Amino acid sequence: MHQAGMAISKHGLDALGLKNLGNVYWNLSVPALYEHAIRRGEGVLAKGGPLCVLTGVHTGRSPNDKFFVREPSSEGKIDWGKTNQAIDPKQFDGLLARMLAYAQRRDLYVRECYGGADPAHRIGVRVITETAWHNLFAMNMFLRPPAEDLADFRPDFTILQLPGFQAVPELDGTNSDCAIVCDFRRRLVTICGTWYAGEIKKSVFTILNYLLPEKNVLPMHASANVGPKGDVAIFFGLSGTGKTTLSADASRTLIGDDEHGWGESSVFNFEGGCYAKVIKLSREAEPEIFATTGRFGTVLENVVVDPLTGLLDLDSNKFTENTRACYPLDFIPNASATGIARTPENIIMLTADAFGVLPPISRLSPEQAMYHFLSGYTARVAGTEKGVSEPQATFSTCFGAPFMPRHPTVYAKMLGEKMARQNVKCWLVNTGWSGGGFGVGERMSIRHTRAMLRAALDGRLAQAAAAPDPHFGLMVPSACPDVPAEVLNPRASWKDKKAYESAARDVAQRFESNFKQFETAVDGKVKQAAIRAAA
Repeated sequence: MHQAGMAISKHGLDALGLKNLGNVYWNLSVPALYEHAIRRGEGVLAKGGPLCVLTGVHTGRSPNDKFFVREPSSEGKIDWGKTNQAIDPKQFDGLLARMLAYAQRRDLYVRECYGGADPAHRIGVRVITETAWHNLFAMNMFLRPPAEDLADFRPDFTILQLPGFQAVPELDGTNSDCAIVCDFRRRLVTICGTWYAGEIKKSVFTILNYLLPEKNVLPMHASANVGPKGDVAIFFGLSGTGKTTLSADASRTLIGDDEHGWGESSVFNFEGGCYAKVIKLSREAEPEIFATTGRFGTVLENVVVDPLTGLLDLDSNKFTENTRACYPLDFIPNASATGIARTPENIIMLTADAFGVLPPISRLSPEQAMYHFLSGYTARVAGTEKGVSEPQATFSTCFGAPFMPRHPTVYAKMLGEKMARQNVKCWLVNTGWSGGGFGVGERMSIRHTRAMLRAALDGRLAQAAAAPDPHFGLMVPSACPDVPAEVLNPRASWKDKKAYESAARDVAQRFESNFKQFETAVDGKVKQAAIRAAA
């Protein structure tokens, strides 16, 4: 077995059962990984230098193919169900044995990295990939250890990614030939049957979501930034709510765009890179992210590239709407060099309410924050390109249900306790519709949203007079600089008041129905917040 690369770990792959391998390449540089990927036909070089790859059948995550091994050390801590599916240990043993056999005589790429910018809470991760481009993805996505750490690197977890190997459902107990399996006893994640690189990223996130609560660190599917005076803001929000856009504020430093931990003395990024959607990306609307699509070192997934000119077509959905760019965080000009900041002063929970009834901004008590954190609400308009205009309510617990191994109330309780103990303000911001639902009203002005955020983050909005919303119990400010008063009150912005009342009651009832699953697991104050929201 030949080993090559910048640094070779003293602690090899034999312990995992990887033997009789071909060439094993350890911690290769970006140029070396490019050479390997292009020579092996894994991707093509586009104009400006990005590496363009295709992921085949799977162009996004496969949530129905994610499993945890049911074993004694973690069995009582995992919230088993449709999201967190169990796999029998013996079946996983068989699957792993066949994956190890598949790896024999194959070339492999090893990347050693960290998950978590705070040294007190980070984990060492060894990512073993079948392709050079997936190894470059891991290099971009996670934190790079200094060279002196690599000589004696001992991983806390290993990810074995062999996308060319396919599971057999009848034999392995999986739902398809794709399987992402986490074994906390072995401290191992295996990925097979999918070339979509996002499974590597979310596997590390899932591991940290399991481990960190026991260290009193709240893991969060959220972006974060810090102001000139050091004030930290956390942004929760599902797809389409504006999380990436609003947290990428030129006047504030970006800590990270997707995954963070909140400890007793810090907020810290889990990652060292970004994995941004780039469909219909424009230079005018997102100049910083757009610039990364023309840089050497960026990996572009499923983006159309002209074979003659090397030019990208970011508007094309030929392969998928979920086109992606993976690049190091330092490609963003105002990104934090350390990925660490002090604890937050403000939390922003973003929703894009296509029913148009939630206030554009409102302040939440810790109990209301727990309620809305558990709800994870937004309302999308699906298929608008085909004329479908009915909003669809979406509830994703903790704003990241697919990645939370523990019961949602574990994370919600931590959020409420940290808010109360550290005196953190929380704001619910509706970036959806105003003056009516989709088809009647208009999308909230980004100018008004930015003005409300500025006033919230600099402390002015906390001093403003506020009154409770009659349907949701949220404290709505009566005035905000640079925002018309009628915009702040959703009812006032609707011409048809009866239609507003009907729509507001409908959304409140949706909240109530969704929250029934948590009523027996939360305390009285959170229940009371739920009652007020549904009143």
